[in-house]
Parts: sequence; structure tokens; C-alpha cells
Amino acid sequence: MEKFFKLKQNGTKVSTEIIAGATTFFAMAYIIFVNPAMLSQGGALMPYGAVFLATIIASVVGTLVMGLFANVPYAQAPGMGLNAFFVYTVCFGLKFTWQQALAMVFLCGVINVIITVTKLRKSIIKAIPASLQHAIGGGIGVFIAYIGIKSAGLLEFTSDPGRHSLIPAGEGAETVIADSSIVPALVKFNNSGVILALIGIVLTFVLLVLKVKGAIFISIILTTIIGIPMGVVDLTGIGATTGLGESFKELGTTFGAAFGKDGMQSLFSDAARIPTVIMTIFAFSLSDTFDTIGTFIGTGRRTGIFDAADEKALEEGSGFKSKMDKALFADSIATSVGAIFGTSNTTTYVESAAGIEAGGRTGLTSVVTALLFIASMFLAPIVGIVPAQATAPALIAVGVMMLASFKDVNWTDLEDAIPAFFAAIFMALCYSISYGIAGGFIFYCIVKLVKGKTKEISPVLWVATALFILNFIVLAII
Repeated sequence: MEKFFKLKQNGTKVSTEIIAGATTFFAMAYIIFVNPAMLSQGGALMPYGAVFLATIIASVVGTLVMGLFANVPYAQAPGMGLNAFFVYTVCFGLKFTWQQALAMVFLCGVINVIITVTKLRKSIIKAIPASLQHAIGGGIGVFIAYIGIKSAGLLEFTSDPGRHSLIPAGEGAETVIADSSIVPALVKFNNSGVILALIGIVLTFVLLVLKVKGAIFISIILTTIIGIPMGVVDLTGIGATTGLGESFKELGTTFGAAFGKDGMQSLFSDAARIPTVIMTIFAFSLSDTFDTIGTFIGTGRRTGIFDAADEKALEEGSGFKSKMDKALFADSIATSVGAIFGTSNTTTYVESAAGIEAGGRTGLTSVVTALLFIASMFLAPIVGIVPAQATAPALIAVGVMMLASFKDVNWTDLEDAIPAFFAAIFMALCYSISYGIAGGFIFYCIVKLVKGKTKEISPVLWVATALFILNFIVLAII
């Protein structure tokens, strides 16, 4: 194990990697339940049980490849935001069948494999200026902390009358879409869930300040235990494994459906819809690509996972000589694998930062996370008792740590500050890593153009910025 994962070389040990892997798993385990709920939409779309298994299988395959091939501590799973785009835009909005949507996700994965093998992804990373890389790292910190604050239930949102719409989501359920009149506010601390979250936050930071080993993982476990007498943690479902057999039966419905008559075989049959199909695949691919790039830049370089030697191998080497090359390839194949089994885009999870901050430095962390995903297939009720109030403080703590990247941005120079601001703030408030990168790229080009320094803009950055602008135009049209 030491020889394969190079633990000593990376300054870690087996126990640390195990704790880190478990920390990452619990920080992202919500996807096991949220993704099936999203893609099934009360039975209106795909079978819940099939998506439940497809989510786990895609996560296991992608995470194992990341750990065993790339030897980096990142986990993969179907991405939030991308699954919402799959449901609300592609299926409900554009009226594609879920089989056709899966076919487009599969093609997105193929495209990502091609741009990885042809080094396009690597060229994009090399073209991002240092100031923006630091801003992306800090922006991910703000983003992941915001995820934690929302998951903790500390915020409520109010929309002006008549300034929102309701979208049917099956079986009488509705999704609320509000405009910019929505205003966030702090909730009242008058229910056990919010109080448990506050206890968890205090506990997490006390353990971190005292430099207790495994502080984040310990806080998740202790907060869950505290939540039992408070009535937040429901123990009634422990031991129930019914429905797994039915889920495997339903998996037959989604497995390979992307290639059937209702999927790939009909996707390009209507010539009038081909431009829409192409634009949709493009939108999938762009978001998936930059979500991953942002996560690697934001977490890997600051912690030394992708060190100077690896950066040099990335820039000068051919094939898959650097860890970054291998990690990008691992991420690119996971989307296609997920589509084959029946789920939306699989991507590298920003919650991996929780395990990295817990000390994870090698692929052993990812292997542990993958094994826990396999176990969750049979122990979903046990995994499900860990409340959001227990994992949210971990995300907030990781966000605080990642804000350190901002210190390397020259905030007194507007040429650096303006692109960095939009990269960081858009990332958090638009709830999207790729949109944050888009904001940073666009304003970087604008600033350099105004200052007459266009030679400082890489051709790759010009192209990426143009693609982002095109993507926004496409989304406005479709």
C-alpha cells in the first residue's frame, strides 16, 4: 500500500487517509438521496431506485479511477446543478426524453475524453493567469462555505409577491423559481435542527483550534450523536434494506437506455432539433469541464497535491505523466459511465476539499470514499441518519481554510482585483464554479483590452471566454 500510493512521499499515513476518505464521503453522501429525488421528480421522469443505484455506481467507478489511476484524493459523483439542468432545462423545458438527455450526457463525456486526450483541458489550465487561479481557490472557499451555511438551515429566503413562478415536479410537488427580488435572512434559532447546526459549528471550530487530529470527522460523528436526543436524527429506519432488489430491477430500465430507440437512436432524427441538441451537449460539456478545472486549481495546488514537479510534467510532458493529466482523464470518463447506468453528469466534487483538509493527500483517500459508497448501497438507512446539520459545519470550516488563497491576489491593483472579484463572488452567489470562472475570464479580457495589454491574454483564454459568452447566449435562447 505504501509503495502503490506513495504515502510517505506525500506526507501522510494509512489512518489519516482513512479518516480523510470517510470525511469526504459523509460531506457528499447527500447526493445518494438527492440525485434520485431530482431525476425521478416524484415519478415524472426516471425510476427512483434505478437512479439511486446509478448514482452509487457512477460515484464508485469515477472515484476508484481517480484514486487508483491518478493517485489523488478526489471523489466523483453526479453533480448538483448539472442534474437540475438535466431535469428542468433539457427534459421539462426542451421536451427531450430522459433517454435522449442521457444520450447527450454520454456524448458530453466522450467530448471531455477527447479534449483531455488532446491536451485541450491542460492548455486551458496553463492559460489561466496566477491571480485568477488564486481567486478561484478563494472563491471555492466562499462557495463551499455558502453550501454549508445553507445546508445548516441558517438561511431563509423571501420573494416579493408575484415575482416567482412554480414549475410542476410530479405528484403535486412544485419547484419555486424566484427572481432577484429574493432576499436572504438569518433564520430564528427556535428549532432543534438550527440549534444542532450551531452546536456542530462551535464543536468543529473548537476541535480545529485545539488542533485535534481528525477534527472534522470527529465533529460529524459527535454532532450526529448529539442530534439523536434532540430528535433531529431519525433512527427508525436503521436496518431497513428493503427495496434494494426492486432498485436492481429498475436499473434494467435505465442501463443502456441512452443508446436505445428513445435515446441516441432518436436524438438526431429530427433535423430541426439538431442545433438544439448540439447546443445542449455544449452546455453540459462546458459546465462539466470548468467545474472540474476550478476544483483542481482551487484545492490541489494550495495543498501541494499538484506540486511544482507535477505542474512541470503537466506543461512539458506527453501522455499521462502528471497527476493532473491522470485526474482530468479520470474525471472525463466518469460522465459517460454514469450516463450508461442512468444518471446525469458525473463530476469531481468540491466537497473533496473536506477530506483534503482532514489530511488526505493520495488516492487511498478516494479508495476509502469509493468503498463507503459501495457500503451505502446496502446501508443507505444508516448513512441517511447523518443529518445535514452534522456535515454542514465541516463545509463551513473548509471554506474558511480555503479563503487563504485570497492573500495572493493583489487587491490594490484593479487589473487583478476586478477579475478576481467576479471569479470569486459569481462562483458563490451563482452557485456554480464554472460561472465564477466565466465571470473571471470575461472581466480579465475586458480589463486587459481596455489597458491595451491584449498580448497578455492567451489565445486559449480568448477562445474559452468566447465559448462562455456563446454558452450564455445559448442558454438565453433555449
